[in-house]
Amino acid sequence: MPLARSLSVTSLSGLEDGDEEFDLEDAVLFEIAWEVANKVGGIYTVIQTKARLTSEEWGENYFLVGPYVESNVRTQVELIEATNPILKRTIEKMNSSGCKFAAQCEEPPHIVAHFHEWLAGLGLVLCRQRQLPIGTIFTTHATLLGRYLCAGNVDFYNNLSEFNVDKEAGDRQIYHRYCLERAAAHCAHVFTTVSQITAIEAEHLLKRKPDIVTPNGLNVKKFSAMHEFQNLHAQSKNRIQEFIRGHFYGHLDFNLDKCLFLFIAGRYEFSNKGADIFLEALARLNYLLRVNHSDVTVIAFFIMPARTNNFNVETLKGQAVRKQLWDTAHTVKERFGKKLYESLLVGQLPDVSKMLDKEDFTIMKRAIFATQRQCQPPVCTHNMLEDSSDPILNSVRRIGLFNSSADRVKVIIFHPEFLSSTSPLLPMDYEEFVRGCHLGVFPSYYEPWGYTPAECTVMGIPSISTNLSGFGCFMEEHIAEPSAYGIYILDRRFRGVDESCNQLTSFLFQFCKQSRRQRIIQRNRTERLSDLLDWRYLGRYYIAARHMALAKAFPDTYVYEPQEHTSTTGFRYPRPASVPPSPALSRHSSPHHSEAEENDDDEHYDEDLEAEKDRVNIRQPFKNRSVPGVNGNSNSVLTRWGESTTQHKLKINQDCWSTNTG
Repeated sequence: MPLARSLSVTSLSGLEDGDEEFDLEDAVLFEIAWEVANKVGGIYTVIQTKARLTSEEWGENYFLVGPYVESNVRTQVELIEATNPILKRTIEKMNSSGCKFAAQCEEPPHIVAHFHEWLAGLGLVLCRQRQLPIGTIFTTHATLLGRYLCAGNVDFYNNLSEFNVDKEAGDRQIYHRYCLERAAAHCAHVFTTVSQITAIEAEHLLKRKPDIVTPNGLNVKKFSAMHEFQNLHAQSKNRIQEFIRGHFYGHLDFNLDKCLFLFIAGRYEFSNKGADIFLEALARLNYLLRVNHSDVTVIAFFIMPARTNNFNVETLKGQAVRKQLWDTAHTVKERFGKKLYESLLVGQLPDVSKMLDKEDFTIMKRAIFATQRQCQPPVCTHNMLEDSSDPILNSVRRIGLFNSSADRVKVIIFHPEFLSSTSPLLPMDYEEFVRGCHLGVFPSYYEPWGYTPAECTVMGIPSISTNLSGFGCFMEEHIAEPSAYGIYILDRRFRGVDESCNQLTSFLFQFCKQSRRQRIIQRNRTERLSDLLDWRYLGRYYIAARHMALAKAFPDTYVYEPQEHTSTTGFRYPRPASVPPSPALSRHSSPHHSEAEENDDDEHYDEDLEAEKDRVNIRQPFKNRSVPGVNGNSNSVLTRWGESTTQHKLKINQDCWSTNTG
C-alpha cells in the first residue's frame, strides 16, 4: 500500500522525467531475493515499492523470483497464466523437472539478473561459474559480518580497516555465509549498496568498492486536499489515545492533550537499533521534565517483535474496562437524552437535579469502582517467554521507569509483535500508528539505510536518526539544516555513548518544549521532504545500475564510455525561509485548535509562501563532487548498437539520467 502525502508542495525543481529512449524489447530483467512476497525485513519494502517503477520501464520483461511460501502466495500473489511462450515453456520445464532453468529461444534476449543479499548470492556465483550470458547485479543491503560485529559491541566504524575478516567470520560461525556474500560481490558485473556508509563498510569487509550507491525509496501517493495529512495525524492520534486510556486505567492522572507519543520500531536488535541509548535518554528526559515542572507527558512505544506466549492479562483487562466505561457513558447519555426530550416536548425547561436518578448514579459508581487498580500499568503488552533476560525489560527495571505518579515519562509500552488492524489491543496498521505519533526515535548504531525514519518523513512525522544510518547521511547531504525540517541527526560516529545519549536527551527535551503550533509547522516541513524519497527520484540509480550491467555483460552490443565529470542536477534544501526554525503557525494549517494554546506566539507564518521560497532556493548539491558511480566516475555514456545503424546513447550520472539519439 503506497504511503500518502499532501499536495501542499508541488514537485521539486530539478526532478525532470528522464527522456528515456533506450530499447529494452530484447532485454529481460530478473530480480531475485528471499523477500519477494515474503515479509521479513526492509528488503521486502524495497522490492514491493520499487516494482511499479520497474514494471513501467521493463513491462512484461520484468520478473521477480523468490521463495514459494504458501501462506504468502495466498495473500500477496495473484496467480496468472504466462502469456510469453518462452516463459511458459520455462515454467512448464521447471515444474516437471524441479528448479532447473531450461528455456530455448531462437533469438535469446539480453538477460540482467539482480540479486539481493547473500541469501540469493549463490545463484549469481553459479551464473558466472557456468559462464551464462547474463548481466549480473549484486546489492548488499547490510553486510553479514558487519551486522554480527556491531551486535557484539565492537567499535566498528573506527576499526573497519583493522578487522581480520576471515578470523572474525570464523569466530562467529558465519564463515561459509560470509564467503558466499563476498564471492557474490566479486563475481557480479555491478556491485551496489544502499548508502554511503554501507559502501565504506563493504569496501573493507567484502574487499570490493561498490560501483554505485542505490538509495531506497518509497511510493509517494499525493493527496488532492492540502493539509490532509495533518487531519490523518489527528485521527490516528485519537485512536492511540483510546489505547492509552485503557492501558493506563486507574492511573490516568495526566492530560492526554499534553501527551507526546514517541516510538521506535524495527528488528529486535537491542544495541544495533539503538534501543539501549533510547531507554537511557528517556530516563534522563524524565529527570529534566520533573525538575523543570513540565506539564508534558511522554509516552514511548517499542514496536519490536519478540518471542511471547500470549497477551498480558492486565493489558487485555485495561481495554475491556475502557470499553465498559464507554458503554456505561452511552447508556447514561441515552437515558439523560430521553428525559430531556420528554421535558422539552411538554414545553418545560428540564430540572437538572432530576435528570439523573439513583439508578444512573449506581451505574456510574459501579463503572468507577471497576477502574480501581492496585498495581501499576504493565510496561509490556505481552507475556515474554524470556522475561528475566529480555534486554528491554531489564533496562526498564534498571532505570526505574514504572509509571509512578511523579514520572513525566509515564508509560513505556513494549509491544513485541507487528501491529495489525485486527489486534484486540491496538487495532491499527503500522502506517496508521506512525501517523498518530509525534516523533520517531531511531538512534541506530548499525542501520545501512533505515526505512522507519523514511516512512515517518513521507507521512510528515519528525524523526531522530544518526550519522551512522544511510538515511541520516542521505538527509545531511541534501538538507542544509535537517533539524529545522524535523530530521534530527544524532552523532554516534564521533562521540562516545554517553555524549550521544546526552545529545539525544537534548533533542527530546527541546521537542517537548515545542508548542502545538510549532509541531504542526515542523510536520509541514517534514512532509515537504517527501519528493527526496520518492522512487520517481531514487529509481534512476537502479536504472543506471542495470544499464551498467548490460554494458559489462554484452560489450559487443553495449559499449560503456566514461565521460568527464560535469555539473549534475540534484536537490539541496536550504534553511527554511522563516526564523526561528519553529515559528508560530498560521491558523489555516491546523485541523483542530486548543483553547489552552490561544495565547501562543501569533507570529505570522504562511506555509505556502515558505514552501515556494524553499523551492526557489533549492540548489545543486553535487557539483564538482565525486560519488560512487561506475569505476569512480559519476558520468558515463552507454552506447547501444541495434540492427540498424542508429546509435542510442544513455548518459548516466549519480543524480539523473537521460537518453539522446544521434
